[in-house]
Amino acid sequence: MTAPGPLANQLLALETALQTREVRSSDEKLRELLSPEFREFGRSGLAYTFDDIVTRLVAETDPNNNTTISDFSAEMLSETIALATYRGIRINQDGSRLLTNRSSIWRLDPDGKWRMVFHQGTATG
Repeated sequence: MTAPGPLANQLLALETALQTREVRSSDEKLRELLSPEFREFGRSGLAYTFDDIVTRLVAETDPNNNTTISDFSAEMLSETIALATYRGIRINQDGSRLLTNRSSIWRLDPDGKWRMVFHQGTATG
């Protein structure tokens, strides 16, 4: 079932926030958005745990991620679990584009906050 509009907008805002340098450089903000059980299969094919990804993102040196989100959609998997899918478009410094299909599973935790529990990036083309 498609997520209601307000929830889809909220999840899009959370995904967008995770692309910002402000969030990616903050251990505290990442811990607000990512569940301690978080796992990721990255675009590279590597697997990451919560600690791996927090350490990696905080250490990033690129001041501008230059990634935008297009074709976003959200589907409810249960009353407290949502699947977000989208295309990530990164513009490199040389002007080339890197396209990645992305999916995230978000869970509504007992404290009323949505936290990402899983993410996968798949290279396109």
